[in-house]
Order: sequence, then structure tokens, then C-alpha cells
Amino acid sequence: MTTRQAGRDLDTSRPHSARMYDYFLGGKDHFEIDKEAALVASQAHPGIYMTARENRAFMHRATRVLAQEHGIRQWLDIGTGIPTEPNLHQVAQSVASDARVVYADNDPLVLKYAERLMRSTTQGRTAYIEADVTDPDALMSAVEDSEVLDFDQPIALSLNALMHFITDPHDPYAIVRRLLDPLPAGSALAMNHCTPDFDPVTWNKVAEVYTKSGSPVQFRSHSDIGRFFDGLDLIDPGIICCHRWRPADRTDGPEPTDAQISLLAGVGIKR
Repeated sequence: MTTRQAGRDLDTSRPHSARMYDYFLGGKDHFEIDKEAALVASQAHPGIYMTARENRAFMHRATRVLAQEHGIRQWLDIGTGIPTEPNLHQVAQSVASDARVVYADNDPLVLKYAERLMRSTTQGRTAYIEADVTDPDALMSAVEDSEVLDFDQPIALSLNALMHFITDPHDPYAIVRRLLDPLPAGSALAMNHCTPDFDPVTWNKVAEVYTKSGSPVQFRSHSDIGRFFDGLDLIDPGIICCHRWRPADRTDGPEPTDAQISLLAGVGIKR
């Protein structure tokens, strides 16, 4: 396990989306201000707890599919969030013990837990870098400096519940292209993204909560999310609500509706 630290202090003066997500998952690594903001968001959309769980479940399934069916052995996971087991590398290494993963996030709190929770198999390797996706050049430079990933071999770019925090002024499509450009053919993009398509009134309220808390969001339509996959070959079943992407047998009650989840997901392969 290696880390690269940017040296920023924790900002506990306002909520942080990663710590709110930790609260939605039932974690303990958040502050009171994050809990308060999360409770306001859940008042706007009570199903947001389920959305968080389905986001996590999609990441697990997409990782297994890429490892088992496409032979991927390397991942770059951006917007990692506070570690919650099983982490991506644990899923990947359960399929291929030599899998390598680089995690990146811009919250110093994530770094505090990375060393303890993100432990690799002896055959594989993991690293954590503190970097911001809105500066993809610096992020990719840090990834290369970590010397964990081999850019001559396919790499899966994992962007889960991240790009809706990148509003249009930051040119999110250019960011994803910049992240994908150095990856060789056979690499993959696995991502999900909140959408207002199924319940625009509710998700506009959720957007207001996040924006007022200091984390502006931009939820996008199916067609706009599809643009992130331009030039890639989508694998079945395409872009679909994440709980219906290669679903596993449910053991926790009936299947939720698309409106309850409102999180579109897809996996594309680079030619």
C-alpha cells in the first residue's frame, strides 16, 4: 500500500459529499455537519439511502464483470470516498489476486483511513493519491508517479457517483476524455450518475440541498450521461438504472423502482 499526500487539513466547517455518502451507507466516519446535511437530503428523497447502497453494489458487480469477462487487472478509481469494505481492490483481487488499484479522492479524511483499510494481496498492489478530478492533468501525473499501473495494459476507469458533482463550467466531458486518452485499447469506463429523468421534482430538491451545503451538483439525463461513453463500446445491458445492470439475486426485499434509485450506470470498452 502506498499513498501520496497533498497536505491539506480537514475542513469540518461545511458538509462534504463523501462524508454524507458514508452516513447514507451507515458508516461512522462523518461529522455532525455531514449528518445534518444528509438528513435534509433524505427529507427531499427518502430513497437516497437505497441509492447509495445500489451505487456500491453496482461498483462490485461491474468490477467482477471486468475482471472475469474482460480480463482487466488494473483499476483507477476516482472519487473513492471513505473506505467501506469490501473496497474495489478487494472485489477485484477476489477474482484475480494480482489486480492493481489506484484510488484517488480530494478529501483528506479519506487519506486518514486509506492506510488502515486499503490493504492489498501480496500478489497485487494498491495506492492512494489525494487529487481532484477537476485537474485531470495533475491527477494523471500523480497516478503515473505512483508506478502502480502499467499504461501498456488495459485499465478500468471507475467513476461512481462522481461526475454529477462536476458541473458544466468544469467541462466534465473533457475531463473524462482526458482521463481515458492515455489508457490503451481494451481499457474500460465504469460509471454511474444520478438522473432526474424518473422524478425531476424530487431530484431538483436534492440538487438544491447539495448546492446549498457547498457541493454543487448537476444531475443529467440519459442522453447526456451517454455522452460520457462516446467512442466506447457499451457492454450489455447498456446504460440502465444501476440496480438493473447485471443484477444479482435480491435478498433484502423487493426490487426498487427506477424512480427510487435514479442512478444510471454503464460500462464501456475502449477500442
